[in-house]
Amino acid sequence: MAAEDQVVVIGGGILGLAVGREITLRRPDYRVVVLEKESRLATHQTGHNSGVVHAGIYYRPGSLKAELCTRGRGMLREYCQDKALPYQELGKLVVAVQDAEVERLNALERSATENAVPGLRRIGSEEIREIEPEAVGLSALHSPATAVTDFAAVARSFARDIEAAGGEIRLDTRALAMRRFGRGVQVATSRGIVAGQRVIACGGLESDRLGVAAGGPAAPRIVPFRGEYLVVSRAKRDLVRGLIYPVPDPRYPFLGVHFTRRVDGSLEIGPNAVLSTAREGHARRQVRLRDLREMGTWPGFWRMARNHWRTGVREVTGSVSTRTYLKAAQAYVPGIELGDVSRGGAGVRAQAVDRDGTLVDDFRIDVDDGITVVRNAPSPAATSSLAIAQWVVDRLA
Repeated sequence: MAAEDQVVVIGGGILGLAVGREITLRRPDYRVVVLEKESRLATHQTGHNSGVVHAGIYYRPGSLKAELCTRGRGMLREYCQDKALPYQELGKLVVAVQDAEVERLNALERSATENAVPGLRRIGSEEIREIEPEAVGLSALHSPATAVTDFAAVARSFARDIEAAGGEIRLDTRALAMRRFGRGVQVATSRGIVAGQRVIACGGLESDRLGVAAGGPAAPRIVPFRGEYLVVSRAKRDLVRGLIYPVPDPRYPFLGVHFTRRVDGSLEIGPNAVLSTAREGHARRQVRLRDLREMGTWPGFWRMARNHWRTGVREVTGSVSTRTYLKAAQAYVPGIELGDVSRGGAGVRAQAVDRDGTLVDDFRIDVDDGITVVRNAPSPAATSSLAIAQWVVDRLA
């Protein structure tokens, strides 16, 4: 097939596969080729997250996150129903346990109301106990539409949709460079040249490198943060019925250590947010010198570190000490004790950082001359994946 009839998508996580699927639906005149550097799909962020389908509580009204999370949640719910994929609306409590947190909860309620979060209610301590009998708190927001799913399973379903429409998924194929030619783009890969009329890069932890390969700026740069989980024993996991979150610190794009029930019935505590020594460092001792070198030579990293080093020390302390990690969570559910938890898995979040040290909060997507690069798509990107795909494909022309 000629390059002018082909669209190349880089990245076999949930976002790249959602984009590929959307193209097959909206532009059947194009053939989709998805390039994934690993030997299987959904290997990194998609396969290591908590599975939470967000309802739109946290995001600044008017932002891309607010718009696309709200739309994407409904689309994802419908898709899971159509495909018989797991989707459980367990509900979420965002709980204030200290007087100092109440004003932050008030601000969160105002923005969530503006975002039209379905069914959102402010409740007091007695109603907290009615919803979550083992939880404590002064006040909370209850979001009944917050759900859990299996995002890796959703991603694999998107891949099947692409292939059923005549598209192709190439595993073990790393994108190395991009070059515009004529009316198209050539992608140099570890397995030769792939050409298309359009290229859309959804590279997650590699998004900044792909942006530079496409001729874009160095900023923002990806700084990886590892999120570690504790697993609650089978004997105690029913102490939490749904999801229990702290009131987040508005200075950070992380939501804090929380309780999450998974679709298989297990209960996890986490994640934290510890600076990772490798972009794909799901294990604590993984180190990649290239990743450290790029992080250490980025001015934004050192500015970020100067501004937030106290938080960094606190996160590392919790990473090293299970007792310290659990203590933060016990403020919300005191009945889960040290003997009830064990170390679980971990994931790495691709957090974009600008040159001035700012942690990029909103989605950031560059569209330029036949190449689209998703530069920043942290949570709620999985929830929003179908809506992000629509947004990207709207701009293909």
